Amino acid sequence: MLPVAPGTWGSLPPAVIFGALLWLGVPAFVICLVMVGLVILGSVSCIIFAPAAIEATGKKDPGEVVADELAGQAVAFLAAGFFAAESNGVILAMVGFLAFRFFDILKPPPCRRLEKLPAGFGILADDLMAGVYAAIVLQIYVYYFGG
Repeated sequence: MLPVAPGTWGSLPPAVIFGALLWLGVPAFVICLVMVGLVILGSVSCIIFAPAAIEATGKKDPGEVVADELAGQAVAFLAAGFFAAESNGVILAMVGFLAFRFFDILKPPPCRRLEKLPAGFGILADDLMAGVYAAIVLQIYVYYFGG
């Protein structure tokens, strides 16, 4: 278990993978497929294993579960490879990472309401929505700053 900021650590792998793939010049559709795989992996893991973590810890959203952050962060990068081909992958990965963490912590509507869904679905849904918000921020960033 990660003692400090487990959500931040759980969000890091998709950002690093996205930045590395973009930096290496991997085609956008491959980047998208990798992010889809991470969304599926994180989502399925969260839905399957979160109920046991909730029962074991007695917490509604245990910090020990970071699969939701993995999935949500990957959502932020789903389409980014298509509109950011000429962008600096490292900077774009950092912007997406920071945007996701901002929305994951702030929980703007409807994130807070989605959190109330039962068990693993509630843990997951708010992070997926935070990923959507972060994806929008990435599109705006690339449009105005070119990445």
